[in-house]
Amino acid sequence: MEKVVIALGGNALQEGSGPATADAQLAVVERTSEYIADILATGYTVILAHGNGPQVGRIVLQNEGAAHITPAMPFDVCGAMSQGMIGYHMQQGLRKVLRQRGIDTPVATVVTQVVVDGTDPAFAKPSKPIGPFYSEAEAGTIAADKGYTMKEDAGRGWRRVVASPQPKEIVELPVVEKMIESGFVVITVGGGGIPVLRDDAGNLSGTAAVIDKDLASELLAENTDADALLILTAVEQVCLNYNKPDEKRLSQISVAEAEQYIAEGHFAPGSMLPKIQAAIQFAKSKPGRRAIITSLDKATEALQGSAGTTVSIL
Repeated sequence: MEKVVIALGGNALQEGSGPATADAQLAVVERTSEYIADILATGYTVILAHGNGPQVGRIVLQNEGAAHITPAMPFDVCGAMSQGMIGYHMQQGLRKVLRQRGIDTPVATVVTQVVVDGTDPAFAKPSKPIGPFYSEAEAGTIAADKGYTMKEDAGRGWRRVVASPQPKEIVELPVVEKMIESGFVVITVGGGGIPVLRDDAGNLSGTAAVIDKDLASELLAENTDADALLILTAVEQVCLNYNKPDEKRLSQISVAEAEQYIAEGHFAPGSMLPKIQAAIQFAKSKPGRRAIITSLDKATEALQGSAGTTVSIL
């Protein structure tokens, strides 16, 4: 039985144009769960990871907005809140869909810490978008009022950006492995995991950052000896010259080709670039492994090789 780590993008958890309510998020998750159930039905062992950019940004806003009533929680705690909230909705949504199909597979979330290096240069150069989109004028006002770093995000608007250090170690990995062995669909490294630092005594402490969920999912896929890493995003295939007249869709590409495209500057940082980097790293980690980037609605077809963009050692 092949094992696949599925990294769910924001569109699989929340509609960009829809209301950011709990009910709306749960409805989106239930639709997403239909596609995950399709993959489970084909016989794959499935491990789920997900982003948290919009959700953690809103949790931070809620904390700051109520700071005159109750102390605001630090950023790492907000990340933990987002893991619990999204995992809860995914457990509900996926179990509902599986129950309707007569499948009795258990689903559980592990609130997951991921160790990062305090000397990672990412802390000096915030790059990871979180929270809602703003106009340039709105972003300027927020930056001036709150001291946030605001950047334009792939032509979609302006967002707050925070540090995005490299994931080094999944702290709860032994728990995740035991749950997989017991037949669970495990939801883990949510939002890339809660970023923590380890001191000389081995103690952990949270830090203000968001680990890229695709890179954390890649580490998870390696650590759990997965056969495939399936990165789900808003587009069916990776493209060169995206949204330009000479746009070119990519189907099967080698690691060497992917590295060349990165060198040529084809992929936007904080958007497609980390997905390609994660795909390259996983494909290189062990012979026979493949990484696939595609949209949610093409997930099953992509695993079968008839959709999406596959990165492998050709």
